[in-house]
Amino acid sequence: MESKKQHERIIILGAGPTGLGAAMQLNKLGHDNWILFEKSSSVGGLASSVKDDKGFTWDLGGHVQFSHYKEFDELMDSILPNGWLFHKRSAWIWMRDRFVPYPFQYNFNYLQKEEAQLCFETIPSSNAIATNDSDTIDLPFDEWITNSFGNGIANSFMLPYNEKIWAYPLHTLSSQWIGDRVAKLTKEHFANDFLQNGNRDWGANKEFRFPLFGGTGAIWNAVSSLLPNEKINYNHEMISVNTTEQKVKFSNGHEEHYDKLITTIPLDILIYNSDLLELRTTAKRLKHSSTLIIGIGIKGKVPGNLQSKSWIYFPESNCPFYRVTVFSNYSPNNVPNGEYWSIMAEVSAPDSKQINSNSLIEEVLQGLIETKLLETKSVIVSKWSCKLDYGYPTPTIDRDECLNSIFPSLSKLNIFSRGRFGAWKYEVSNQDHSYMQGVECVNSLLNEFEETTLLYPDTVNRI
Repeated sequence: MESKKQHERIIILGAGPTGLGAAMQLNKLGHDNWILFEKSSSVGGLASSVKDDKGFTWDLGGHVQFSHYKEFDELMDSILPNGWLFHKRSAWIWMRDRFVPYPFQYNFNYLQKEEAQLCFETIPSSNAIATNDSDTIDLPFDEWITNSFGNGIANSFMLPYNEKIWAYPLHTLSSQWIGDRVAKLTKEHFANDFLQNGNRDWGANKEFRFPLFGGTGAIWNAVSSLLPNEKINYNHEMISVNTTEQKVKFSNGHEEHYDKLITTIPLDILIYNSDLLELRTTAKRLKHSSTLIIGIGIKGKVPGNLQSKSWIYFPESNCPFYRVTVFSNYSPNNVPNGEYWSIMAEVSAPDSKQINSNSLIEEVLQGLIETKLLETKSVIVSKWSCKLDYGYPTPTIDRDECLNSIFPSLSKLNIFSRGRFGAWKYEVSNQDHSYMQGVECVNSLLNEFEETTLLYPDTVNRI
């Protein structure tokens, strides 16, 4: 006897990694009564890529492909079997007029002796480290940084850099999200040879892959090609959700009924555009930053000091960007034929209204010269920019309280919000996490499996 679940109408909003993950799993399990709606004319969402009119390819941010999941890895292997380039990460920090290897807390010996000595001397003893295990008090992020690393490391790098990337006061951020996303240390780490040689081999992304052609967007174009074309509807922007009638309305006038709704659009936008008036006050407490991405196409050969570098962090105030990716190093096909190279800078702000693209581009160009990544603007042959109203979901101190109020209310109404901004959990918002959130959501709806990525992000990040 067939169950009711086999006939339920499942609507997916958004064709980014999460929406495509849900669609792939529905297809795999043979549940045919589903349909996906995407507001733009292509798939990928924040993992899309763009080719500008000068022939340079750009991503919507500094994406690299690595994974915590065997299932995800197998999919990546299958979709671009001969279309990957594999890289060993070469991440650096530009500060004090020099390159310091990432992560800073393992390599501060690259600084001048006095500052490096202060960093070392102020590292807490091992029994004072804020390990952030499940039974640890959730300290404000700035306190967690100082307690974990000491004043030297905190003031030299950790505090100024994090203020730059998050664009919010660090005392308003939680530390419960951190898990293994920040390298921990104690003085016991620092034997004499470690102090001399540092350590660059930390983290899940120490090795990563990147498409040979088409940027990160090529990944999700390949995934979507595995799905029935008629199931994906482009240029459908959701404008309202009627939870009583279980109906979604789109800007082009189309309406669609659902039994279950998997939504990957920003959680606050979903609530503002629904009849869930009682959740709007809570949704307003959710914070996010906006991001401006600036791509600079350059004539000539990549300078020797950048030839092997993947990306660079910038904690100092002499430039507006927090990170620069040497994007042409990811694939030679990210630039047109001939002698060209490219870099991609990212600037963060608490509100998209604070981003003036034109003035910021000029500030970025000046910052590239101040930080010695460019000698002159005369070699620039292409300028590209993209403003993301939603860049990072901010892990504020009250974020989990908000989510613990919103998610059960939505679930009772057969609405399941997943993905980078659907779940609003920065700690599980990489491409692999996002894709698997879609897969696991479907497994939960159809087979009542537990959603590990959403419920236990710290466990996932330790795999």
